Amino acid sequence: MNTDFLLKMDSLSVSFGGVKALENYSLALPTGRILGIIGPNGAGKTTLFNVLTGFIRPDSGHIHFDGQEITYLDPYKIARLGVSRSFQNICLFGNLSVIDNVIVSCQIHQHTPFLSVLCKTRSYKQNELEFREKAWDLLSVFGLEKHADRRAKTLAYGDQRRLEIARALAATPKLLIIDEPAAGMNPSETQELLDLILKLKEKFSLTIVLIEHNMNLVMRLCEFIQVLNCGRLAAEGLPAEIQQNQEVIDAYLGDRE
Repeated sequence: MNTDFLLKMDSLSVSFGGVKALENYSLALPTGRILGIIGPNGAGKTTLFNVLTGFIRPDSGHIHFDGQEITYLDPYKIARLGVSRSFQNICLFGNLSVIDNVIVSCQIHQHTPFLSVLCKTRSYKQNELEFREKAWDLLSVFGLEKHADRRAKTLAYGDQRRLEIARALAATPKLLIIDEPAAGMNPSETQELLDLILKLKEKFSLTIVLIEHNMNLVMRLCEFIQVLNCGRLAAEGLPAEIQQNQEVIDAYLGDRE
């Protein structure tokens, strides 16, 4: 495998009851790029994310991440290797505090013996202190530190979106996968999100893949775009190339802003 690519997906196919959600999908993603995946509802975008993160097993094909095959690994093993995601529908621990939501993700790389946890040993307490400091630093990056002790479900919608991305970053990923981050946001919030994602990419040396329906955000943010339709890769290229692709315009873009 060419190790210049952080992520390679070869000839992936997934079917549900005879319906092909993904068909012969492939990707070679270099380190440090921002890839946008667009397409109409039902195109297979979220299925692709679920396959990549281990929530769905493909019928065929292979996935390599950072030089290692991860096609059939469990989700937690994939996360430990450096793949982290947010979800289309916000998935927070609503009754936990904002900071505890982030601390939970910090613990993914922890290998503390059960007895140490039970007895709250010195090393366990030191780990917990380090996790809390890391979580606080992340909340500060997202402007959420003032809400650290609030229950997550009491946050405004935009803040919940940011918290979910902060929690994904707490797992120290190399690849950050974001599913419709601008959903429900107004133009001002969307601009703030664009600036934030660019800031995160540089600060944490991330490679990013996102699904998004806001074409203005996608065209301004992404360095490369793939278009899915009915589970198949319909087109791929630079933003300017996608904007000028007549097949893509007719099938999906139209007169969207």
